[in-house]
Amino acid sequence: MPVYDAYVICTSPRSGSTLLCKLLSATGVAGRPGSHFHEPSLDAWLDYYGLESGPCEMENLKAVFDAARAKGRGGTDVFGLRLQRHSFDFFQQELALLHPEAQSDRGRMEAAFGRVLFVHLTRADKLEQAISFVKAQQTGLWHKAPDGRELERLSAPREPVYDGPAIKAEHDRYEAFDRDWIEWFAAQGVDPLTITYDTLSEDPLRVLAEVLTKLGLDGDLAKDVELPVAKLADETNRDWAEHFRQEYATG
Repeated sequence: MPVYDAYVICTSPRSGSTLLCKLLSATGVAGRPGSHFHEPSLDAWLDYYGLESGPCEMENLKAVFDAARAKGRGGTDVFGLRLQRHSFDFFQQELALLHPEAQSDRGRMEAAFGRVLFVHLTRADKLEQAISFVKAQQTGLWHKAPDGRELERLSAPREPVYDGPAIKAEHDRYEAFDRDWIEWFAAQGVDPLTITYDTLSEDPLRVLAEVLTKLGLDGDLAKDVELPVAKLADETNRDWAEHFRQEYATG
């Protein structure tokens, strides 16, 4: 039996979370992690789960969290959630309505999901992270399979064009997100399992085994999992990074 009832991947965009979520889901024992509360909007949550909005906000919230728990478990004993920092404050605001008896953010999450393992997935090179995001926004391509097939495209194909101010804005945003997560862990007394993008990219199956073992599940299951996504970084990413360093005189 798992040691935890749930895990929450605390992260920010372009940190490798799609890879980690797909790996965990592929084991068949670690839930179906995803951004089940992605947009900071109750209406968006209801729409995501195909739920009708009723006159009672509390009943709407209960329906959303019931649907999220079912989706995040994926027929297993463990609930998986990817939580992006941009929607975190609203998520906690709504949890406080559902669980007013809890005295902390962590307490509210445990009231909703049970025993929670917190995973901090972070990317040390914020410039690479920012470039990855801006390039994906421009090209419309967010993820592809190892065989080159497109897995997620959000807009029509477009050639990427270097945009220093956009990259700088994303870089600073991700720096802030990481600071916010670290401060939150400290305030809530959370000692997270920390995973870096580089470690995950270099040896994803070893990282998967580590997470499974931490959850109290069979780490050997990682051996049979195929890699679900491929890296999108290419010469364009490297050129943009060099251009940015020259433009902003960074090391």
